[in-house]
Amino acid sequence: MERHLEAFLEMLAAERGAARNTLLAYRADLEDFAAFAGGSLVDAGADVLQAYLAEMHRTGLSGRTAARRLSAMRQFYRFLLTENVRADDPTAAFDSPKLGRRLPKYLTEQEVEALLAAAGPVARAALEVLYATGLRVSEVLSLRGADLAADRPVVLVRGKGGRERMVPLSEQAKAAATAMLTARKTDSIWLFPGRDPKRAMTRQGFALLLKQAALKGGIEPARVSPHVLRHAFASHMLAHGADLRSLQLLLGHADIATTEIYTHVEAERLRQVIQRHPLARE
Repeated sequence: MERHLEAFLEMLAAERGAARNTLLAYRADLEDFAAFAGGSLVDAGADVLQAYLAEMHRTGLSGRTAARRLSAMRQFYRFLLTENVRADDPTAAFDSPKLGRRLPKYLTEQEVEALLAAAGPVARAALEVLYATGLRVSEVLSLRGADLAADRPVVLVRGKGGRERMVPLSEQAKAAATAMLTARKTDSIWLFPGRDPKRAMTRQGFALLLKQAALKGGIEPARVSPHVLRHAFASHMLAHGADLRSLQLLLGHADIATTEIYTHVEAERLRQVIQRHPLARE
């Protein structure tokens, strides 16, 4: 089993450009099913899969987690089918659990302004860059000081699967980053170095930086994270007239369907505005 699992993960990395965290998630899901099936993942039939799905339901596992695990198994068995390791796909008879569309959490424009006003030099630069670009935290932490040259209106970002894209950077964000770089005493190459200047800041350290700014700005820290700032960027861009294709390019989404979630966010915001109208009725 281990040999086929490794081959499957290598295929995901080589042919689909799957990120390390994605590969770890696939491995964990498939190993969980293998433990349930007694280690015989390659030989498991539809009856074992049915029992596993029933067990997930019995233990109260969320529909989202169950759907993710079934997706991992579906892709694994299709891989075995393609490689002629199996003659059938035991997942073919099963439908994925129906899921409600989960809307991303985001901050209002006023809350972002409050964060920026309360932030110190490093947190201010972090917030400005995040909110101006909508970058993923991994993309922000891979930036170097030299990437933000004064005469360069864009930054080159390497995103998921090694895909590169050019992202515009506002003058305000560049000014905040320049002020931070001028004030600090380390000569690290990283825009946001960690405790060891030779290394970039960790995700945990970066998230803590934002939560400290939230405390100073009077915002619940649990509501502030790099991903929430990414969502705020996308939601506010759409509210101010950005089209989906442009937003897709800026966010680095491979599929525009992923970007379309923000149209639901805007629709929900408008629904809430209408409900506050004096003539609104329950």
